[in-house]
Amino acid sequence: MKLQVVLPNEVADADPRRLVDLAQQAEALGYDTAWLPDHILPPGEYGPVYGGVLEPLVTMGWLAAATARIRFGTSVLVLPLRNPFVAAKQVATLHRLSGGRITLGVGIGWDAVEFTAVGADFGSRAARTDEAIALLRHLFTVGRGPFEGRWYSFETGVFEPRPSGPLPVMTGGVTDAALRRAAKYADLWQGVGLDPTAFGERLAHLRAHANGRTVSPGTRIEWHGADGTVGEVARAAEAFQAAGAEHLAVHFGDPDGYGRRMAAFARVVQLAAT
Repeated sequence: MKLQVVLPNEVADADPRRLVDLAQQAEALGYDTAWLPDHILPPGEYGPVYGGVLEPLVTMGWLAAATARIRFGTSVLVLPLRNPFVAAKQVATLHRLSGGRITLGVGIGWDAVEFTAVGADFGSRAARTDEAIALLRHLFTVGRGPFEGRWYSFETGVFEPRPSGPLPVMTGGVTDAALRRAAKYADLWQGVGLDPTAFGERLAHLRAHANGRTVSPGTRIEWHGADGTVGEVARAAEAFQAAGAEHLAVHFGDPDGYGRRMAAFARVVQLAAT
């Protein structure tokens, strides 16, 4: 099972250099991917509910320049809040500049107030996300028109840089609709808010709709230090792996203790595996 991290990015006045330090530490410890969240104009303060302050795609470029191996991804980019043509250009550029280390995680969003604030339609967000994913895949592979959709279409035009290797798409969510989206469009699926038993049930639902497509399943959890011992978290990781998780992303809490907890978890899980 691949171990991943969700980088702390919730405090507006936090030293951004600390994210570089944590990304480099995660890379040295052997973590596979570092994820960043996305909200553009939330109705409340950034933090546990509304995630990261720094724009994730820009931040991923900065972090990729300071690392060599670790992958970076969005968990998740609220795609219907963005122009998908611009998002495709940004992500493909990041993928090229980072040496192919980007995973595009996308979601439909959940806060109607944020959609209204930026002039996006909340009611059609699921269908728009599905079509936007299809558009991105078309741009990444075909690289030119035509593409005809309900909301996004073009006749002529050339898209570059097209990824020379795979640019994986991850979708999140645990509802039946989210799992159908993952089964149809995603390379990876990331659950959230699940225990190992519920994860196994949701994974079975995903596979029942995948029609033979391979979708790598995983989930994300939190460990802030006060909510259990490192041994308990390691045992939870083992339970998720037994339930079928191929990747596990962990948010290690506030920046002050994040690096210490990230290192402790890596040591225990590696020891348990030997």
